[in-house]
Amino acid sequence: MVLPPVIFEDETIIAFDKPSGLPVSSDRWDKRTDTLMSRVREVMGKQVANVHRIDEGASGIVLCAKTKPGVDFLSGQFQSKTVGVIFNALVVLLTAEKAMKVIAPIRAETGLLPAAFDVELSMIEDKDHPERMRVSRKHGSKPGMTSIRTLEQFRGFAWVECNPHTGRRHQTRLHLAAAGVPVLNDPLYGEASAELRLSSLKRGYKGYVEEKPLIQRLALHAAGLSFLHPLTREPMNLSAGVPRDLEIALKYLRKFAAVR
Repeated sequence: MVLPPVIFEDETIIAFDKPSGLPVSSDRWDKRTDTLMSRVREVMGKQVANVHRIDEGASGIVLCAKTKPGVDFLSGQFQSKTVGVIFNALVVLLTAEKAMKVIAPIRAETGLLPAAFDVELSMIEDKDHPERMRVSRKHGSKPGMTSIRTLEQFRGFAWVECNPHTGRRHQTRLHLAAAGVPVLNDPLYGEASAELRLSSLKRGYKGYVEEKPLIQRLALHAAGLSFLHPLTREPMNLSAGVPRDLEIALKYLRKFAAVR
């Protein structure tokens, strides 16, 4: 049973760099048995438990605890929203007409994303599509806030850093989509027609007839996690490097589509 690369491990915790396409665990929408946690428990024992999740399509850090006290201490930090979470995302820049009026007025003046902005929108489960969340201002909605920083700007795309201050399901994806900058290849909240191909970036491209997109999965990566260690109570700062597929896409965007 193959486990993902280990970012950090000691006698109390272990953090993995999960690949895209591997669910953390099964849920009510997806009953598959091959998950990160099924693999972990087969190799390391049933006492190991994850203390948070990231989406199946996302890559990056997943933190687990090896003991019950460790699970309780770390889970408490996530519940109290004292854990620092950083996501990187390659996003598609929609036209102002397709975006909600969250940051569209700012973009309309320059055609570019602002250097930093916050998205504060309440969320609720979509009853018609229970696997999705949607923006809502009705009673029962769950408040959500995400701080977004533009790291690099390209023609039609941007590389951003997201810090969700609340931990709602699909929060980062929904907030980015509502702001008019959905994550590339997001099947639930994205722009279905958006693709990133080398032929669309490079003039005079001469490649394969059946060219594949540079990125074929959800372009979202859990890059950073900050928390207190359950045993030592010391601050921990874990990071996961940019995966190869995203790094290759960024290389071509920087070479052929950078906004200067």
